Amino acid sequence: MDLKLQAKTKGSKGFVKLIKKNLVGWLLLLPALLCMYFFILRPMIIGTYLSFFDMKGYTPTDFIGLENYKRIFNDSMFMKNLINTFKYVLWSIVIGFFLPVIFSLMLNEMAHMRATLRFLIYLPAVLPAASVSLLWYFVYHPSAGGLLNMLIANFGMEPYVWLQDSKHTIMYIIISMTWCGAGSTVLYYYATLQGINREIYEAAVIDGAGFFRRILTVSLPNISGIVLLFFVRQIIGVFSVMEQPMMMTDGGPNGASMTLGLQIYKYAFRYYKPQFAMALGCILFLILLIITCFYYVLDKKIDKMNG
Repeated sequence: MDLKLQAKTKGSKGFVKLIKKNLVGWLLLLPALLCMYFFILRPMIIGTYLSFFDMKGYTPTDFIGLENYKRIFNDSMFMKNLINTFKYVLWSIVIGFFLPVIFSLMLNEMAHMRATLRFLIYLPAVLPAASVSLLWYFVYHPSAGGLLNMLIANFGMEPYVWLQDSKHTIMYIIISMTWCGAGSTVLYYYATLQGINREIYEAAVIDGAGFFRRILTVSLPNISGIVLLFFVRQIIGVFSVMEQPMMMTDGGPNGASMTLGLQIYKYAFRYYKPQFAMALGCILFLILLIITCFYYVLDKKIDKMNG
């Protein structure tokens, strides 16, 4: 018993010494930890708890278990919005996944105006998402005064409804999102390419490798790891999209651009059914948690391969 007590005492003293030694570091972390608790962890716990209650306004009344979840799954809009969300992810891969890779390879091979082009590519990324959505809303405006309609009028074409076309509205929203978000991804890929030993490129040139052969044998293999990670990150980011469809189409036409994230917002602030919003938020959180776990497993495997 004395030995166990001594071991506990030594352990507690060692913990106290560790805290004292890193006190400045803990104090610097404290504001971030408090923000994470009050703005992320605490609302998440409270929202999960309240999702099992019936609510009058924002006041919980009766405990109803999984009834809110059953109502959401039985709602025909849930499956439609889930499919729409997957369409966003699919279009983001088709339109927005390969462009950053192409632009980064171009930057890496350029000899002149590299800094200017790098600035122009990254410039849209500093704009707020709401501002970008409003900008593209007027670009896609269905009237003759819309920017794209003014351009196609020069070729004798009639004004097109753009965002009111239910078959392609998700694709048009993804184009605006790609224009805004691709710049930062390009810089990540470009920084990775700049970290490749230049002697490898020189050896490839000596062996007679041209532009495309250098890309296939040197550039792409060296950035394949980070490209794969950003592929998963893009899926996570697009799966929770809410601002862009809300600002540009409000989920229309006829729910063609509605997403799970926008449905959560409408449940909470338009239909005044916060219990459904919190239940749907928990469902979306679980989906994203699975994808995030896959991302971290993949990240560790790539680190081991690089190490």
